[in-house]
Amino acid sequence: MTSTADRAADTDAALPYRHYDAVAEQSAALVIRSYSSSFGLASRLLTASVRRDVHNIYALVRVADEIVDAPRPGQSVEQRRMALDALEAETHSAMASGSSTNLVVHAFARTARRTGIDSALTTPFFASMRTDLDRAGHDADSLATYIYGSAEVVGLMCVHAFLADEPHRKARYDQLAPGARRLGAAFQKINFLRDIGDDSNELGRRYLVGLDPERPSAQAWHGWLDDIDRDLDCAAQTIPLLPSGTRVAVCTAHDLFAELADRLRATAPEVACRQRVRVPGPVKARIAGAAALRRGLPRRSGSRRSGQAGRS
Repeated sequence: MTSTADRAADTDAALPYRHYDAVAEQSAALVIRSYSSSFGLASRLLTASVRRDVHNIYALVRVADEIVDAPRPGQSVEQRRMALDALEAETHSAMASGSSTNLVVHAFARTARRTGIDSALTTPFFASMRTDLDRAGHDADSLATYIYGSAEVVGLMCVHAFLADEPHRKARYDQLAPGARRLGAAFQKINFLRDIGDDSNELGRRYLVGLDPERPSAQAWHGWLDDIDRDLDCAAQTIPLLPSGTRVAVCTAHDLFAELADRLRATAPEVACRQRVRVPGPVKARIAGAAALRRGLPRRSGSRRSGQAGRS
């Protein structure tokens, strides 16, 4: 005999808008599969509902980044600014109404409303994206603001997704937020180092203070890697506090970027400025497998360089 609750669920699932919701979320999942092998690998280790929300967050971030960094032929800076402004306005409208004709925005808005993401996080994100249209270099203060908006808030959005079904969400969010911010900052700084040549030569940008892409000193290079190690160490201490269904995925992402940092440290700066440092697929798989065997616990305590991941 079918219960009233089962009949209600069946009816709700059959509503026409549910198909649109599903297509929007499939579109977001396609974005992460197409653009990021590392985050795509880590996200597959999340529980289904959290994975959906993380995909929805990543897709919006990726679309904004593409507007700024991959203009269409002949597209001016002002046209990119207008496109970014329109995306921000559409995002905030959808967060308020719950729907959008833009599939990626629609998927993000559903996640934002479900998990408690609000404009306190999306506004600084779009502000940092806009900075890339206006600013070629940074000082220490502007870089900190940029990293917060472009990366740390994304980590905070993911924390909202991780805690969506937990009680005492506010207290848990406050507990996890510092580590999430440090992990997001580490990811961004690693990307700055591995993309330093393209950022300078193709986009005309210099992010990391004191590091000249044309004449990178070993001292400045390793100084930034030391800073990244401190971020990764701090973030690792937070991973055991995460909900159990997210630890292996976050640990995998942490360790994949730690491996990148190790490889950047082992590469001469002038070489890294010409050749993008990568982690081979088999090494990524081994890192994910090791994180799963440890059930998401950090692989080592203390300084992250007390041991190094295996090379291929």
